[in-house]
Amino acid sequence: NVSSLCFLVTWYSSFIGNLCYKVTGFGFWLTAEATSSYKQHRRTPSTSSTMTYSPRDEDDGMPPISTPRRSDSAISVRSLHSESTMSLRSTFSLHEEEEDTEPQVFAEQPSVKLCCQLCCSVFKDPVITTCGVSQKCPVDNAKLTVVVNNIAVAEQIGELFIHCKYGCRPAATGKPGAFEVDPLGCPFTIKLSSRKDHEAGCDYRPVRCPNNPSCPPLLTMNLEAHLKACEHIKCPHSKYGCTFIGNQDTYETHLEMCKFEGLKEFLQQTDDRFHEMQVALAQKDQDIAFLRSMLGKLSEKLDQLEKNLELKFGEGTSNQDGTSLADELSHINARLNMGILGSYDPQQIFKCKGTFVGHQGPVWCLCVYSTGDLLFSGSSDKTIKVWDTCTTYKCQKTLEGHDALVSIQVWDIQTLQKVNTIRAHDNPVCTLVSSHNMLFSGSLKAIKVWDIMGTELKLKKELTGLNHWVRALVASQNHLYSGSYQTIKIWDIRSLECVHVLQTSGGSVYSIAVTNHHIVCGTYENLIHVWDIESKEQVRTLTGHVGTVYALAVISTPDQTKVFSASYDRSLRVWSMDNMICTQTLLRHQGSVTALAVSRGRLFSGAVDSTVKVWTC
Repeated sequence: NVSSLCFLVTWYSSFIGNLCYKVTGFGFWLTAEATSSYKQHRRTPSTSSTMTYSPRDEDDGMPPISTPRRSDSAISVRSLHSESTMSLRSTFSLHEEEEDTEPQVFAEQPSVKLCCQLCCSVFKDPVITTCGVSQKCPVDNAKLTVVVNNIAVAEQIGELFIHCKYGCRPAATGKPGAFEVDPLGCPFTIKLSSRKDHEAGCDYRPVRCPNNPSCPPLLTMNLEAHLKACEHIKCPHSKYGCTFIGNQDTYETHLEMCKFEGLKEFLQQTDDRFHEMQVALAQKDQDIAFLRSMLGKLSEKLDQLEKNLELKFGEGTSNQDGTSLADELSHINARLNMGILGSYDPQQIFKCKGTFVGHQGPVWCLCVYSTGDLLFSGSSDKTIKVWDTCTTYKCQKTLEGHDALVSIQVWDIQTLQKVNTIRAHDNPVCTLVSSHNMLFSGSLKAIKVWDIMGTELKLKKELTGLNHWVRALVASQNHLYSGSYQTIKIWDIRSLECVHVLQTSGGSVYSIAVTNHHIVCGTYENLIHVWDIESKEQVRTLTGHVGTVYALAVISTPDQTKVFSASYDRSLRVWSMDNMICTQTLLRHQGSVTALAVSRGRLFSGAVDSTVKVWTC
């Protein structure tokens, strides 16, 4: 059981951590000899030592230890530096990340009083504990409450002298975490509290040639000489396209002739301007984030107001949304889109006019009857609800009877009664579309074509050669468009033969829409791809969603064409196909938006929040 295993590991780490901290707490009565000198010392053979030693007195019988080893607990230990800014470490914070082990070889054996009595390492962040009524110590069952830094002991540890890490090497014993003095490395010993200052500027610190990472590793002390002889010096204008590479002598000659040298002031001004634009863009992003936050809060308030005033389209309730809050929401939404895109049409701002409620599960599909008056919504609650979208705004009927993912059920649209059930596929049916008196059903690697004969469906043909689940089917004029994994296939409806294949990216195709001029698809990886319908050339990829694009819909007028996209990210986006930009983002659903339908200039959206929302200009 993974959960039990994780609990066991956490408990063990906490147990060991409390042990170490309890013993570390003994440091409050310790006194150690303070070292008065703060100077660096060059080591001599008499002061050189390996890090393996026993910090206890010889008669204690403790085995030798290696000082820089990590604690066996899950405690993350900080640097041993005794800086005045050292923050308080909680005794029981045991799950932080561990630091990397650094070579640590003491010039002299530390006092036993500065070492933990359990792990035998020098204290790390020594603390003082007192008895109380909180967590108990596993060693002596004493209760621990107050934990403070033991500054005195920390300062004594900071005064200990160690060898520079660039003067150490792994011990010849091969023991992991053990180091010894390297006679060819840095000869200095420094105080533990100031090791970082020294090592940052140590002449023995390994560095790479700034001109070419392929040059052999260097020591800091040799870098200057190497640069004088390096054959890989680049022109300072290489980022602008200069390809010069040479040594110091040819470098100076090149600068006199480099065409970019005379433009360096202009190039620098361009860089500065570009930086200013980046800063301005970052500020705009912050403004947009703020507006989105405001929009989300206003949306929540508006939803609450709708509930309080019972303005939802329930099973017999209508809504006329004319509140000032809705106007404010639209205004903020318009500002948001203008901030992102720079332009929008104030006459084409879509607003949520109401919400159909009644389903007890996510709404996965929507369909509008050809007359435009009835809307059908299918849900995972195994029902289909029929909504009047023209006069009463009521649920006309709830159709029940679905109990399998692999069947197709036929309903009489006049009587709203089930008249036939067909076991269509061996795998779940993902999508349906009808055209030319035929029904097309998509499933795993297959599309089945059914002749519609009254209330009967007769299998006519199975379209194969598909590479994955067929989640999207659209019929337009004489063509059928099918979407599967990174592929759209175009079929001639009359011959039922594949006539074109569009390769795409972004994972499986989840949605397809066809306009007079474009083929549009939404993918698993948040992208919307657009192709020219005549040339079949991809002309644009639309980005903005941060979740799978589940559904697409089109509203066309003589003046313009708009594509609507619905996403897992709970948003709908409105795209102008004239300039391929998002002109509006609709945020009202409380769950992923999974289905879209259009009728008489209205947009209907179904979501995982079990609702269907109505949008109009």
